[in-house]
Amino acid sequence: MPTAPKPRQLLALLVARAGTVVPVDVLVDELWENTPPRSALTAVRTYIVQLRQSLARTHATGTADPAGDVLPFAGWGYRLLVDPDRVDAAVFVRQAELGRRALLDGDHSRASLHLHGALRLWRGPALADVRIGPHLLAHRTTLEELRLGVVEQRAEADLRLGRHRQLIGELTELTVRYPLHENLHSLLIIALYRDGRADQALGAFAALRENLREQLGIDPSPRVRSLQEAILTSS
Repeated sequence: MPTAPKPRQLLALLVARAGTVVPVDVLVDELWENTPPRSALTAVRTYIVQLRQSLARTHATGTADPAGDVLPFAGWGYRLLVDPDRVDAAVFVRQAELGRRALLDGDHSRASLHLHGALRLWRGPALADVRIGPHLLAHRTTLEELRLGVVEQRAEADLRLGRHRQLIGELTELTVRYPLHENLHSLLIIALYRDGRADQALGAFAALRENLREQLGIDPSPRVRSLQEAILTSS
């Protein structure tokens, strides 16, 4: 695969939109944003040739004609045709959706299995080794938001499976990273309470309330306040 920054960036965008046509003007915008050189179209064509040659050398596509079968020109752009199972992001999204559905169905063991599987595909920040333009930035932001949602759902599934003690450290770290995130705080409060740490659970609620008041001028939602009231009532 290419190591030069722009061909690598181009490949990343084609992979991110695998199976769909990426217009040439989008490719140009990704690589140069608002200041494309006069030679931008020629440069894109050159990078495409390099990508096709790289695909042919590595046999990653399993086809004898990468140019025609895997990275064809479609009239106004290029389309990368690749098995979705070879794209980590696509596998992640599929596993995440299976986990979400299982969670909604009340099958917490299956939900945990799929959601853990989705998160194991992450080996660091998305697109960490790729130069980022506006379109890849949007893609990375979407992936990061999806990942956080999967972390929440996986924690909820594990919590329902009685794994509250194993979750406390992770949830504590997450609430520090996301001090205004009510659901993460809710999961931490529940995990602490179930582990017999009612005082710490109330402390987690107090920290959330303080953060929300200082930064947004609001109080926790009724759902989160009901957790505090339940703990106080049971104490």
